[in-house]
Amino acid sequence: MRDSYQEELNEVLDDLVSVSNAVSTAVQDATSALLDADIHLAETVISGDSEIDVTCSAVEDHTFSLLALQAPVASELRLMVATLRMIAELERTGDLAAHIAKIARMRYPERAVPEGLRPNFVRMGEVAQQMVTTAGSALKQRDVATARNLLEQDQEMDELRRSQFRTLLGDDWPYGVEAAVDVALLGRYFERIADHAVSLARRIVFVVTGELPDGDVWAEAEQSGSRGWPVADAEH
Repeated sequence: MRDSYQEELNEVLDDLVSVSNAVSTAVQDATSALLDADIHLAETVISGDSEIDVTCSAVEDHTFSLLALQAPVASELRLMVATLRMIAELERTGDLAAHIAKIARMRYPERAVPEGLRPNFVRMGEVAQQMVTTAGSALKQRDVATARNLLEQDQEMDELRRSQFRTLLGDDWPYGVEAAVDVALLGRYFERIADHAVSLARRIVFVVTGELPDGDVWAEAEQSGSRGWPVADAEH
């Protein structure tokens, strides 16, 4: 019975990794659609968001079912609660990718990103996609060190956003109000994708170490060298 239960837990985790891969692809495709004014790719991202939502709901339902039908011990309960939080983060990230694609579609056949800010958004897209991919890798490998790497990537995203604001609020902004609104929204979407990836990383560290990292706790988690999902408590 417990063997079957552990298999189901592993299935939930495998499904989480699959969702993270799908979301990473959505972020990458949404960025390409935005930068290249690719209406077909934008439509693919938008329509694909509903598929991500359906998969997320299935993972959530499976997790609730395990909670209701099994008697999870401390480490298993921690894993299930974290899974519910992580699937919500992934679903929201998929929604943000769709929002980016919708702006690309709205401005088609023009590009929503002004030429002067194209390098900034190219890098924003790369960082956002890399962060979701890194979170998925940390989840798959049960790796605290990989999860912690997301903090450095998030710092780069924050700096890209600050640079964007400096350009946007400069006295010599030449692109008009409509472009300014698009840039402000798009920058916020990419920034939020990074925030969700960091939240994923925090939950991964929590599952592996039992500590929900915040501030200096990140450094302690890395030094612990913890790897692997916790196994069932020995007394059970």
